[in-house]
Amino acid sequence: MSRADLDAGAQRREEGRFNLSAWALRHQPLVIFIITLVTLFGVLSYSKLAQSEDPPFTFRVMVIKTLWPGATAQQVQEQVTDRIAKKLQEASNTDFMRSYSRPGESLIFYTMKDSAPAGIVAEQWYQVRKKVGDIAATLPQGVQGPFFNDEFGDVYTNIYTLQGDGFSPAQLRDYADKLRTVLLRVPGVAKVDYFGEQPEHVYVEISNAQLTRLGVSPQQIAQAINSQNAVASAGTLTTADDRVFVRPTGQYATPRALADTLIRIDGKSLRLGDIATIRRGYDDPPVEQMRLGGRLALGIGITMQPGQDVVHLGKSLTATFGELQAQLPAGLALKEVSSMPRAVSHSVDEFLRSVAEAVAIVLIVSLVSLGLRTGMVVVISIPVVLAVTALFMDMFGIGLHKVSLGTLVLALGLLVDDAIIAVEMMAVKLEQGWSRSRAAAFAYTSTAFPMLTGTLVTVAGFLPIALAKSSTGEYTRSIFQVSAIALITSWFAAVVLIPLLGYRMLPERKREAHLPDDHEHDIYNTRFYLRLRGWVAWCVDRRYLVLGGTIVAFAVSMAGFGLVPQQFFPSSDRSELLVDVRLQEGASFAATLRQVERLEKALEGRPEIEHSVSFVGSGAPRFYLPLDQQLATPNFAQLVITTHSVEDREKLAQWLQPMLREAFPAVRTRLSRLENGPPVGFQVQFRVSGDQISEVRAVAEQVAAQVRADKRSTNVQFDWDEPSERSVRFEIDQQKARELGISSSDISDFLAMTLSGYAVTQYRERDKLITVSLRAPLDERIDPSRLATLAMPTPNGAVPLGSLGHVRYDLEYGVIWERDRQPTITVQADVTGGAQGIDVTRAIDAKLNALRAELPVGYRIEVGGPVEESGKGQSSINAQMPLMAIAVLTLLMVQLQSFARVLMVVLTAPLGLIGVVAALLMFGKPFGFVAMLGVIAMFGIIMRNSVILVDQIEQDISAGHKRVDAIVGATVRRFRPITLTAAAAVLALIPLLRSNFFGPMATALMGGITSATVLTLFFLPALYAAWFRVRHDERDEPEGVPPGANAGDTAERGA
Repeated sequence: MSRADLDAGAQRREEGRFNLSAWALRHQPLVIFIITLVTLFGVLSYSKLAQSEDPPFTFRVMVIKTLWPGATAQQVQEQVTDRIAKKLQEASNTDFMRSYSRPGESLIFYTMKDSAPAGIVAEQWYQVRKKVGDIAATLPQGVQGPFFNDEFGDVYTNIYTLQGDGFSPAQLRDYADKLRTVLLRVPGVAKVDYFGEQPEHVYVEISNAQLTRLGVSPQQIAQAINSQNAVASAGTLTTADDRVFVRPTGQYATPRALADTLIRIDGKSLRLGDIATIRRGYDDPPVEQMRLGGRLALGIGITMQPGQDVVHLGKSLTATFGELQAQLPAGLALKEVSSMPRAVSHSVDEFLRSVAEAVAIVLIVSLVSLGLRTGMVVVISIPVVLAVTALFMDMFGIGLHKVSLGTLVLALGLLVDDAIIAVEMMAVKLEQGWSRSRAAAFAYTSTAFPMLTGTLVTVAGFLPIALAKSSTGEYTRSIFQVSAIALITSWFAAVVLIPLLGYRMLPERKREAHLPDDHEHDIYNTRFYLRLRGWVAWCVDRRYLVLGGTIVAFAVSMAGFGLVPQQFFPSSDRSELLVDVRLQEGASFAATLRQVERLEKALEGRPEIEHSVSFVGSGAPRFYLPLDQQLATPNFAQLVITTHSVEDREKLAQWLQPMLREAFPAVRTRLSRLENGPPVGFQVQFRVSGDQISEVRAVAEQVAAQVRADKRSTNVQFDWDEPSERSVRFEIDQQKARELGISSSDISDFLAMTLSGYAVTQYRERDKLITVSLRAPLDERIDPSRLATLAMPTPNGAVPLGSLGHVRYDLEYGVIWERDRQPTITVQADVTGGAQGIDVTRAIDAKLNALRAELPVGYRIEVGGPVEESGKGQSSINAQMPLMAIAVLTLLMVQLQSFARVLMVVLTAPLGLIGVVAALLMFGKPFGFVAMLGVIAMFGIIMRNSVILVDQIEQDISAGHKRVDAIVGATVRRFRPITLTAAAAVLALIPLLRSNFFGPMATALMGGITSATVLTLFFLPALYAAWFRVRHDERDEPEGVPPGANAGDTAERGA
């Protein structure tokens, strides 16, 4: 068959096909109008995109709190925690329950399955409340609650402190209430909460000796106070015309009025003020404090309404700040100590700078490699594609945050691929002497559908991220969403906008008059292309050597992958440092405060610090979405130290770490940075669970020994200690108590009143309710040895408490942690230097197998922390891999329509790991979850180039060229678009190398795409020749079309 016959047949086949590029050229005004309109809408949509620091993800945790005053930790665990947890195990979508039982308090963290859809969370919380409500009546007498908190994941976008010398905590609260009224009027504010608030308290203190001398019991005093202060209906008078309410007076108008309360004793009346000290103060001991710069402060936290823009909220709050300050008296200062809007603005600005840098890099690559006019065609398409991407992001509710912005940078290098392929094809045809319209239409007929298949294959590579049913998948979902929007938009731009721009901007090459009409300039007969043709031909001729070498390189890279550090998510690049201060269980609030004051003193004057906020008795509120929030307990404090920059943060950390070890040896301290991704806490975690606490602790000690043996671990500790909380047990002689007419309950009430205070009524002041408590003076409340000498009121007169029993000193658990109703101790540790928690955990875990084999039945050692969370995330991704495989195979089969060719394309995908492993090892980057997502997507990018090259080879063979020349010629012609798109993709990732979050992924992709480009150009031709057993002598005749020059283009000549 002659070449003319081939050309005629190809032309007849193409004439009947719809050509979108040709249609766009025929309707240029309409197309220009639509593109302009969509671009303008995209620009407007970008200005409306909500900005946030992290992508939204659903906290699937509810906290259930129950109080049982007077019960030990073990009693709470057995009678309260276990009952509730047992019932909750019946709830659907339950993942696990983690609970702790303290003296008088039960707290259960109910966690839903990661795979549960976010839309059913509210219904699940209703079911949890319902099930707990069903068993509330079975809880012990005296239990308060349960209380439910399903707002555990609420984030405080802004936290202010109110502080001033000479202002009492009550005055701070009064002024805060005024500020709260103003803040709630700011658009976007959902609620305003206080931190470190000191509740007011009125104490009536009367000594035990005074009670004994007067012969009055605490119950008599409590009854007298409560009776006078009661608010009760006194009825109404009904006249002929109206009703008249009767209002008896007598309630306390001021705390001082308590002193006038009359106590009847043996027919006589005594003023309460004559026998007791009455003072108005604050909860003693305090429950929590917030401190700024070493001084007491009141924190004011603001949460944002769902769907609002945090940056706009920040601007509104800044505008309101002047109004707030004007309402404060001199000496009272309102200071912002945490600002998510400021952090988001900084983060968005950084990423926008990266986007701008990536755009500039792609522009330079396009202009340098394609020339000014050809490069400008690509350059103009970039803002159009970005604007349309912003339009669809707005339509689908995707905001600007670290994941979506980083994905935009990643996509920038990919979204110009189709544009480069299309404009390069047009430029080639124009250099060969074709007309603009013919060259523009040809780009569609020759590359549109292979490009579409390649684009959809690339998008399919991100598909597991979109479908992953986990918190980690939810956190990273916008990687798929933004990539899919950008890449599909870029294909439409390549087949509509690029031909239109090329038609108007690319120059035609004038045909020399003496040449025939069908003559084409051969641009591939330059020295470079002739040398490239020789290299490709060498690979085809020595195909098995090339294949063998590639297989060896792949095997070496897989072996080297074990040397790459493993990671879940990197730490955040925010400038805060967290310092946890934990004393032994049972330590008082005062003891914790003393250690915090010492640490605050040590931090004074450090130039790296912008400000330092201390939370005593509790952890910091959730000012950052992935914060590993700590529980409120008197023996714990947390400092949030804000530095001027990340560099200052690291400098301060280097000084602080050894200082904490040396200056606070008796206190467990932990220095940490904010995390990215779902919070995990300690980098190394092992859970030991079983039925008996003593056995669980013995096993945990052995696990801790293995953790300490690894030199990369540090700060090894348990999440709860041995029995260390001191207790005084009063063993009641029940016979004597009955003889005196008193019960165990009477003795408990007497001791509670004497030692802790007994709430007798509430003083009502405007909208405040202030508890009034009866208790003993300080000297009777701090000395355990005086308990036996206290006089216990009885119906027959007071008797020494020691005569009713004896005092025994003991130690008991201050807390009991459980997981799914089994006592569980978590052995946890941090890692030193540049070690990764996942690597350390896996190394230790392998050594624990021998210990596991010796465990009694019902006991187990489980891995927690980053390894567990990473495993959940990877499992959710892996579960969707079959669907991705089906999608990719379907797309490839539609395009290639050959099992052999599809399988060959798929086999090229993993070879990119050669470059991934090499790059990660060379630059010392860890392989984390985000890098894994990038590698999965990279498989699609590799197959994209492979399918385009294989399709071109098939076109050339269909055009009648011998197979060797088709392989070599197609590779030579695809060299420039393949290398240009790879260069654009790789170089556009350079700005992401600075990102702590995306840096490892960028490194992996740069290495993988680079190696994959080389393999596409040299390995794939060899693989094709070997796969289809192409003979070395299958070449075109010398008098035919020059080998590798324009072979295959003839099939499209008539387009």
